[in-house]
Amino acid sequence: MEAGEGKKRFLKQSVSDPDSGDNGRMVCSTQDDLPFFLKPSVENFYTLVTSTALDRETRSEYNITITVTDLGTPRLKTEHNITVLVSDVNDNAPAFTQTSYTLFVRENNSPALHIGGVSATDRDAGANAQVTYSLLPPHDPQLPLASLVSINADNGQLFALRALDYEALRVLEFGVRAADRGSPALSSQALVRVLVLDANDNSPFVLYPLQNGSAPCTELVPRAAEPGYLVSKVVAVDGDSGQNAWLSYQLLKATEPGLFSVWAHNGEVRTARLLGERDAAKHRLLVQVRDNGEPPLSASVTLHVLLVDGFSQPYLPLPEAAADAAQADPLTVYLVIALASVSSLFLFSVLAFVAVRLCKRDRSASLGGSSMPEGHFPGHLVDISGTGTLSQSYQYEVCLMGGSGTSDFKFLKPIVPKFLAQCEERVSEASSSFRDSFEFIKN
Repeated sequence: MEAGEGKKRFLKQSVSDPDSGDNGRMVCSTQDDLPFFLKPSVENFYTLVTSTALDRETRSEYNITITVTDLGTPRLKTEHNITVLVSDVNDNAPAFTQTSYTLFVRENNSPALHIGGVSATDRDAGANAQVTYSLLPPHDPQLPLASLVSINADNGQLFALRALDYEALRVLEFGVRAADRGSPALSSQALVRVLVLDANDNSPFVLYPLQNGSAPCTELVPRAAEPGYLVSKVVAVDGDSGQNAWLSYQLLKATEPGLFSVWAHNGEVRTARLLGERDAAKHRLLVQVRDNGEPPLSASVTLHVLLVDGFSQPYLPLPEAAADAAQADPLTVYLVIALASVSSLFLFSVLAFVAVRLCKRDRSASLGGSSMPEGHFPGHLVDISGTGTLSQSYQYEVCLMGGSGTSDFKFLKPIVPKFLAQCEERVSEASSSFRDSFEFIKN
């Protein structure tokens, strides 16, 4: 017999005694330590009723002994055993073994890699205790959770769907839901944190000196420098973390071994001894930068060092470097051509200005030394521009007639042909000088 939870009547039983009088009258009873009692209904009929709510998860089975005793002398009795099975209702939600789980996976993992699992149990029975697992939507809608991890609905095991990159995603947090198959279904949630472990998959990257194919930077070192003089410093970074990002520096090759040294922990390049006159002026150093990963990854950088007598000495780039830079950067050629054009235009403007000034001076001289005829003669030359000189193309003549009381104002023709010829000659000379200068700059 099965019974549900709560105060319920679930058994009705009749008893009888063929005797008469008190010998046929009966009393029924059960154990006192059970949550049941017998309730009389009509004559010789009893109902087994629960006295408190039953909890199947606490006790799922009861063995009840019903004792029937008559009132005769001597009293006779009989016993009847009943087994009560408490049926289940879905009153328990699945419970995770932990409220949160922390799992680890190394970056660059193979797809479908098992990274761990979650577990939940349900105290109910049957379908009410069958648990299924699912992923909850992430808080960040931009996180493509469905493309990163999946969960087995039956056992809660988690399989990364693709290779994870530590530099792009270091921590992946999401929720997991465990639900039973009861009606209505009950569920609970747990937090899962997947920590991506760093792998040494990034080589050191040199920030200084730049190695981008342009003209190399040359460090100047005075020949009077003391040992330990700071020549330069190699600056590098590593995209990894932990010991995979610990960098060390080493001088692999030098034009003159023993002249320079590199500090292993900070990349400083210093002189190792006093410099002498016999030391070459140009030096090339090859420095290696290596991380502390397993296996270690490295990068190399080239430094150019120029020994000078003093910092007032002009910096002379390495010939081979200058030639490479001229070939590799056509923009420099265009800039030189543009600069030459602007310089030529400026020179032409200066020459033209000088020619005009000379023309004006010659014109003034020729007008000042000319003789005028008697009678009707040119009067004062009028300056209509206000600059103290005649206008470029025209002059005015005032003629006074004696005794007539009148005067004539004549508008003369353009400047005399001799003056125009002189100006044309000056401009021609300036143009010829400009062409010669431009051909020289262009070549």
